[in-house]
Amino acid sequence: MIDCHIFRGFPEGRPKFRWLFKRICIFVNVNINLSQLLIRMITLERQSILNSEISAADSQVEIFAAMRRVAHEFGFRHVTLFAATTPDEVLISRMIVDTTLPAAYVQEFDRRRLLRLCPVAPVTSRSVLPYCWSLDDPENVRGFAVPAAMEELQRRYELITSVAMSLNSIDGDRFMLRFDGIRPRLSQVEINEIGMIALHAFDVFDKIRRSVKTVAAGPLSSRELEVVRWTAQGKTSAEIGRILSLSDHTVNAYMTNAIKKLDCVNRTQLVAKALRLRLII
Repeated sequence: MIDCHIFRGFPEGRPKFRWLFKRICIFVNVNINLSQLLIRMITLERQSILNSEISAADSQVEIFAAMRRVAHEFGFRHVTLFAATTPDEVLISRMIVDTTLPAAYVQEFDRRRLLRLCPVAPVTSRSVLPYCWSLDDPENVRGFAVPAAMEELQRRYELITSVAMSLNSIDGDRFMLRFDGIRPRLSQVEINEIGMIALHAFDVFDKIRRSVKTVAAGPLSSRELEVVRWTAQGKTSAEIGRILSLSDHTVNAYMTNAIKKLDCVNRTQLVAKALRLRLII
């Protein structure tokens, strides 16, 4: 904010200069206020759109798709959700719940056993707020040293600026959400905004995750298993209906229930997951 009263310091013999300077001050202050208002409106609109997408998610696949949108809106290229494992874990791949990081990056990170050198987790675990840093920051600004091997790998994959946030489930499980890419450091306003969105997203994710765990012991009914088994053999809904003496509508209802219970997006993924979980043979 520019103080318009500063023009009083102008010499008395220069009234035209005093008048002009006062007008400039008013013009600049009005434009600063308008810019702040516009930024605030854009921020509120972005929060509204992203939170609506997150609230509408009813599977882990959909919630992570919403988080990819969050990453894009904030200028990041990648987003990763990590689950905390044992303190002696050495492979980052075993901690990843979902990620958009290149598979080659994760593989090289693990091959070089860089997890034991990673300084991020101890820093983020000390706070419930998002922590932002850049490889281009001086160490005293960043808050920690980055091992040379890790910095070389991150720069090669253009993971320059990051923000991470520790998250805790109500059942005691611990997670970390992290965004990476090439962009300037986040402003404090952006850090607060992405923190609120991340908390909302994790709340939705955690409810879905715990509901899946609840039914994990026996996720599918006998009828749903029958429908999935016949689907795995290439049968259509109409063919399955004739085999089981059910209508197409009923077969599709069982299929939809099974897809939701196993947190899948289509029949192909459902069959693959049922085979992996040994629900069908």
